[in-house]
Amino acid sequence: MAGQGGGLGIVERGLIAARGGTIVYAGPEAEALSFTAPDVVDCAGRWITPGLVDCHTHIVHGGNRAHEFELRLAGATYEELARAGGGIVSTMKATRAASEDELMASALPRVDALMAEGVTTLEVKSGYGLDRVAEMKSLKAARRLGEVRPLSVTTTFLGAHAMPPEAAGDKDAYISSVCRDMLPAVAASGLADAVDAFCDNIGFTPEQVARVFEAAKAHGLPVKLHAEQLSNQHGAALAARFGALSADHLEHIDEEGVLALAGAGTVAVLLPGAFYFVRETLKSPVEMMRRHGVHIALASDSNPGSCPLTSLLLAMNMAATLFRLTVDECLAGVTREAARALGRLDSVGTLEAGKSCDLAIWEIERPAELVYRMGFNPLHSRVWQGR
Repeated sequence: MAGQGGGLGIVERGLIAARGGTIVYAGPEAEALSFTAPDVVDCAGRWITPGLVDCHTHIVHGGNRAHEFELRLAGATYEELARAGGGIVSTMKATRAASEDELMASALPRVDALMAEGVTTLEVKSGYGLDRVAEMKSLKAARRLGEVRPLSVTTTFLGAHAMPPEAAGDKDAYISSVCRDMLPAVAASGLADAVDAFCDNIGFTPEQVARVFEAAKAHGLPVKLHAEQLSNQHGAALAARFGALSADHLEHIDEEGVLALAGAGTVAVLLPGAFYFVRETLKSPVEMMRRHGVHIALASDSNPGSCPLTSLLLAMNMAATLFRLTVDECLAGVTREAARALGRLDSVGTLEAGKSCDLAIWEIERPAELVYRMGFNPLHSRVWQGR
């Protein structure tokens, strides 16, 4: 995955050597130096990729929204449910009512499902607490996932996700509480690695999001953005202006936004599971992104309301089938480009000396199988930090 010219960088008869959990060699066996190792694993001709990276999830939350799914099947729209007090606010109530231990315990089966498909790095957003206490509780639960499971967890503060009922519809006042109360407390606690926001017609305006981003920058935290999912609010250009790690969703992005992402090096994170689940019809302009050289990542967007998905393998199939991404783009999207979207490309996402020895070992005949199959998991074994 490390080649400069794109593609997978396939190595036949390869060898990977690691010391102390860090790769010291990855390449053709014939070109390797002599290694004396206490542990040698013969993969018997199986394919090895970097451990998968899920760079956009909301996997810590209380309750579920299966009832709303039923209502949507009966004709209710996502926007109608949100405006009627459902949607994110219903999950907020369940999240506030749950303890930190309960939040972690309910998230673990979802985390385990992703790990069982080779995920070794996982991003987890808050955004269902919508006040300082509940947001920090969610971030603490997310951090603990990486303490009880062998995977790397990066956390994102998403206080500007939706409006809590007590805000009485005053978005500017709520954004002030995010910037002056929640974000400083989160930053001081070290609980978040980045800051996110929801910029859309049922979320927050670019001007309100800019206030959040300015506060994040003041506290030394990088930013990312939910942008252009339901409408074009020119959030992608805003994200690029602030040097965001990523802009995510992007079904309604225009060429101006694509050019802004390309110029800033901001990764476009496509979320085909959400596109499928909410029955969106406007597709992200993948060919335009290719033409302008935008980096494209994929993620599960695992969340209770618009994408209860816990499979990166299925997300790849959806991206290929619905968005017409190539096999190479899909595989890069859940390894190298997903790591780039988290600001972690220096340590994960490719098989190179100096990076964490995070591997997924597959029982397949060719890489296309990882994208082609549906409901089938060919993972043979998984290595995290050399273990």
